[in-house]
Amino acid sequence: MPLRDDVAMSPAAGAVAPTAAMAGGMPIKAARRSTPAARITGTSAAAAQLEFEISRATQFDSCVLLTGETGSGKEAVARAIHASGLRRNKPFVAINCAALTTTLAESQLFGHVKGAFTGAVSTALGVFRAGDGGVVFLDEIGELSLEVQPKLLRVIQQREVTPVGSTEVFPFEVQILAATNRELTQEVDRGAFRSDLFFRLNTIEIHVPALRDRASDLPLLISHFSEMLAARLDREPWVPDAPTLARMLRYRWPGNIRQLAQFVERVYVFGTVPELPADPPGAMPAANLVPPAALNLPIGLNHPTERRPTPPSKAELPVLNLVELRRIAVRQALSVTSGHMGRAATLLGVHINTMTKFAIESGDGVVPRQRAGRPRRPR
Repeated sequence: MPLRDDVAMSPAAGAVAPTAAMAGGMPIKAARRSTPAARITGTSAAAAQLEFEISRATQFDSCVLLTGETGSGKEAVARAIHASGLRRNKPFVAINCAALTTTLAESQLFGHVKGAFTGAVSTALGVFRAGDGGVVFLDEIGELSLEVQPKLLRVIQQREVTPVGSTEVFPFEVQILAATNRELTQEVDRGAFRSDLFFRLNTIEIHVPALRDRASDLPLLISHFSEMLAARLDREPWVPDAPTLARMLRYRWPGNIRQLAQFVERVYVFGTVPELPADPPGAMPAANLVPPAALNLPIGLNHPTERRPTPPSKAELPVLNLVELRRIAVRQALSVTSGHMGRAATLLGVHINTMTKFAIESGDGVVPRQRAGRPRRPR
């Protein structure tokens, strides 16, 4: 769920580098500065209701349970609560409970002392002590193992932790936010999630709506992602033409806002608009669609124009030969980034050395530049 100040969509916004000492080597995202006026992008009734619930949650230090489908923006809502709450100048520490192994979950959550177990070469604070004074976000809480749940419950109730390998008790003070894409009431009924932990976390529940339930916000979200990518890649903002926008409004978006963000990014990477099913099952009824003319947005620029190479022809895609597909992807990534090898490597998710190798193999005459400096001495 993008915020108007981009707190949620930019992982580096206001972030400090996480350290392995925070939680036993687990990657933890921590933010120490956030903008207090963070708001949800959108004008729909669902967006307005979500913004109201965020405002309400910021007035209390109670536990908040965020529910909603995968990709709907639950972490962004958690960051909005932190950004506009009383603890906005304190740490925001997020951890994915689905990534916690049963054997090391206590260490990663509650910390450990040096030598507590094999491989414990240094002391780890754990997420609660790392986030002391701020907000701890427990993502995918429904994936936490039953063995760890009662220990987490006690820590939340007592507001103190005992690191693994230690007898010393450390108090902490945080607001706890948790998120899940599961129906936790059903998980409680079938014995997969403790009812006492559920009720402890569910003091305030905020449901994050699916993108299909706020379809009228989609043009604003497209504009949000397009402007963000245009600024990053030094391109003109992409605005879909009327037929493309109509198809996007009809599409169900099972991956929600995360899928929409990826869709817009692929427009910039490949220079063409990815195909969407013309009329997918569960598509929005025509009565719920917003006419493009009523959106007060420029319509018709269906390719992200660079400042500025010509986008490749649609005839190049689809390609079923993997070598040829890689060649096209390499060429288009270099086109999007005006030949910048490092940014092209980032777009394709490869190391710059691999990108250089791909560029040479693509046969487009790209030759890696030698570093400036003294010539190597012969061996």
